[in-house]
Amino acid sequence: MSEWRNWARNQRARPARVIAPSSTGEVAALIADARATGATVKPLGAGHSFTGIAATDGTQVRLDGMAAILHHDPATRRVRVQAGVSLHALNPRLRELGLALPNMGDVDPQSIAGAISTGTHGTGARSHGIAHAVVGLQLVTGTGEVVEIDEQHPWFGAARVSLGALGVITEVTLQCVPAFGLRAVEQPMRLPEVMERLGEFLEDDHFEFYWFPHTDAALIKRNSRVPGDTPLRPVGRIRHLWDDEILSNGVFGAVNAIGGARPSWIPAINRISGSALSPREYVDRSYDVFVSPRRVRFVESEWAVPRAALPEAIAELRRWFETSGERVAFPIEVRFAAADDIWLSTGHERDNAYVAVHQWFRRPSERYFAAAQAIFDAHEGRPHWGKLHTLTADRLRERYPRFDDFLAIRDAADPDRVLDNAYLRQVLG
Repeated sequence: MSEWRNWARNQRARPARVIAPSSTGEVAALIADARATGATVKPLGAGHSFTGIAATDGTQVRLDGMAAILHHDPATRRVRVQAGVSLHALNPRLRELGLALPNMGDVDPQSIAGAISTGTHGTGARSHGIAHAVVGLQLVTGTGEVVEIDEQHPWFGAARVSLGALGVITEVTLQCVPAFGLRAVEQPMRLPEVMERLGEFLEDDHFEFYWFPHTDAALIKRNSRVPGDTPLRPVGRIRHLWDDEILSNGVFGAVNAIGGARPSWIPAINRISGSALSPREYVDRSYDVFVSPRRVRFVESEWAVPRAALPEAIAELRRWFETSGERVAFPIEVRFAAADDIWLSTGHERDNAYVAVHQWFRRPSERYFAAAQAIFDAHEGRPHWGKLHTLTADRLRERYPRFDDFLAIRDAADPDRVLDNAYLRQVLG
């Protein structure tokens, strides 16, 4: 058995078998076989989750070979894809059809199935996560049955963010929008001013900011939608090389290595990093603005809190940095998304602010993430399913009104727990 590790290198497993099916029928057959023999099955996307949601010692199912666009309806702008297609590959193919996903996160290696199953969201006060664009999907349940789930199906609210607990998603129908560009305005700003002007910034189509711990330095990103035929003015090649590769990846990787060896230097390093930022404005394709290169490995914990709780949560984080002695070089990322009706979406019936804390993958993160979790948990925080947390089913049931309804569907879809693993036992009981 060869060892599997995720992107961040903090999760590992030794699956008994690794199978790469090429059709829904093959997926159904292997699940039926696993059920008959008492084995477990776990689908794997890109391995970009920081939790053990994809880890298994049973059969690991890699859907990379199921990455085709199956159908496109120009009238409704709906597109049917196989579930293994990566967001990186899907976005330009949608562009060729004159279409786009309504929203995106800030990285794109994930498979579409992995992105929706973990609740990947992106930012925009009036925008939703990627799963909100799902209007239908094909699911091979834990009994080996192939189920087509559409907007009228009783499982629709559960299946769009399912944690991989109901079965293996093999096809997804997406409600796309006309291709669009984004006018991006990025600039440094002091954190107190960001918080003071937050109401103004949330009027933007897509807004987020990064705060450098131990400082008042922040970077804001304001993105406004423009029609798809707007002339593009992307970041110049030299500026892109300097900002996005040398500073944001090369120098930043070195900064984390130095900070790992000399943690006491981190506050000064963060002050220098914050002051090194300079404004820029550009227009590019939506996905080229949403997505940023991430070559420095890290681990992450992210929490959705009610928007009204954000100022106090940030203030509590600042107080903890001041008193704990912990030194953190990674900026804290803050994003926003609108309420939705998906049962296990972090946005279920609530407009949220999302606060993500990161740590370089070679440095200990447990103390920092535990402190952040205590702060966010006290504000009714909901953890991102693909990012580190220790909440269990009892606490999560308090946060999700349809939690037990989801469990009832799980009992019907996977009565023998063919899709089970340690992470699902933690969060679902």
